[in-house]
Amino acid sequence: MSDASTRTTPGTSDWRALCKVRKAAQNASIPEEWKISVPPDTSADVRSVTEDCGLLSPRELDIIDLGTKDVSALVRLLADKHSGYTSVEVTTAYLKSAIIAHQVTNCLTEIFVERALDRAREVDRYMVERGEPMGPLHGLPISLKDQFTMRGLETIMGYACNIGKFAENDCVLVEILYELGAVPFVRTNVPQTLMWGETHNNVFGRTVNPYNRKLTPGGSSGGEGALLAMRGSPLGVGTDIDGSLRIPSAFCGLYTLRPSYERLPYHGAANTLMGQESISSVLGPMATSISALKLFTKAIIDSGPWDHDPLAIRKTWNEDEYRLVEHGYGKGMCFAILWDNKVVRPHPPLIRAMNMVKEALEKEGHQVIDWEPLNHIDIYKNAQTILVADGGEEYRMSCEASGEPLITSMSPDEDPHPFDLEVSLVKSLVGPPRNRTAWELWQLHTEKRALRKAYLDHWNATTTRTNTGRLVDAIISPAVAYTACPHGLNYDSFYTTLGNAMDYACAVFPVTFVDPKLDLPVDPHDFHNHEDEAFYKLYHPDVFPGVPVGLQLLGRTLEEEAVIGMVELVDAAVKKHASDRV
Repeated sequence: MSDASTRTTPGTSDWRALCKVRKAAQNASIPEEWKISVPPDTSADVRSVTEDCGLLSPRELDIIDLGTKDVSALVRLLADKHSGYTSVEVTTAYLKSAIIAHQVTNCLTEIFVERALDRAREVDRYMVERGEPMGPLHGLPISLKDQFTMRGLETIMGYACNIGKFAENDCVLVEILYELGAVPFVRTNVPQTLMWGETHNNVFGRTVNPYNRKLTPGGSSGGEGALLAMRGSPLGVGTDIDGSLRIPSAFCGLYTLRPSYERLPYHGAANTLMGQESISSVLGPMATSISALKLFTKAIIDSGPWDHDPLAIRKTWNEDEYRLVEHGYGKGMCFAILWDNKVVRPHPPLIRAMNMVKEALEKEGHQVIDWEPLNHIDIYKNAQTILVADGGEEYRMSCEASGEPLITSMSPDEDPHPFDLEVSLVKSLVGPPRNRTAWELWQLHTEKRALRKAYLDHWNATTTRTNTGRLVDAIISPAVAYTACPHGLNYDSFYTTLGNAMDYACAVFPVTFVDPKLDLPVDPHDFHNHEDEAFYKLYHPDVFPGVPVGLQLLGRTLEEEAVIGMVELVDAAVKKHASDRV
């Protein structure tokens, strides 16, 4: 088996031909012996295909199972020269699993089997020759969103114009991952422009949710979401400027961390809206196991990323913060729940999940109060206006470079869902696209600072409402007002934008699954706006049975260590008391 070359592009400017050749090259990069019989479209839930297809051996399935449950345990075995586990063996298992996942969800962009195995062999030789691991991520296969440039590979990033453009250097994150002993092994699909909460582009097509292929895995890190939900990677890296880590993690039953601006190194990665630095895109881990959050974040920070990326904040890993020393050592804390942000009211499964968390935390001796939203619609309008301040010029230029059309709807051409918003709330708030002047942009930045100060004061004022004498330790809310929804219908990022605009360290964690018997529709209410009404009408439990229900935990700026510690605490409480509920 060998990697198929993608270096030949047709001698034509026809974007359709470019995309067709590139997609064919991707398919050719899959070893023939790893191609499976794909279930028919009528098979909605395809997660069992990994076991059922017969490609993986029992030993390889055990490896995948371990990485799914606890990636730190897998890393410990890889770092133990007496364990009998090698990086080549583990990487092979995950390459097979990732390629299975791709064949049923279309989640990958770059597939480089021999390159990944060569790297795994290098790591194994290091262990044999030196008798010690290369680093804290020794031998671990890691998947990367199709933004993290790798020397010699294209970074398509959802645009046909990037076909045939090969990176001359690795981005800083990839450089550090190599230093830490990791094995980058696949890259994952994104939407055109990166600025969609769904994953679809003209080059590689649409990525679907393995829990139900009629539903979206979210975006823009949706390829990572689908891959991880299929257990095709033990740990992935995505990015987030408006919810792009948290939305797919909530839709696909995953854990993720959205760190504050510049805490982790972004330099050299491809991106959209380059130069827009008021709301920075950030990178973070995504995984099926909660141990991945600390494992990845600590390893990257301990590497001293500020010596590689001039924007990376010089803040070393703080174990006291992780141990929640400033949060009462994790005892008798006070959490606040944002039941409704007064923009879009959450669907019944989200309300049930928040009640589950509330009851579990109270049984563990913590106080839980209601969070009062402040200026949420103003925060959202300000952030979204900043993100489109160029009037869409970059999107147009990127599309014009190849002649491909700008995708203006994520709804499928065939069998579209009957519900669709003609005008989303964000469009009515921001108004028609136009290029803002520098002065206008500065006013938006000034407004954003004022909104951040008001929210800081609002949070600080909670000391009068807590039993701890401290302010609220963290806010728990939906990441999205609904669970994974039909393709083309994911408009809501109101709950995630709060974290990006206020620059809060945030995490998402899975809580439960939609149960049609428990998550009954509620009676109509006074709607906040036309989009709130539209999403109310969207909900029917039969559309969403069995899909994950995840929630968001928001800490304060640069509180990554504490947020990881708190989400571990909340996750443990929910699991401990899960059997207490019917």
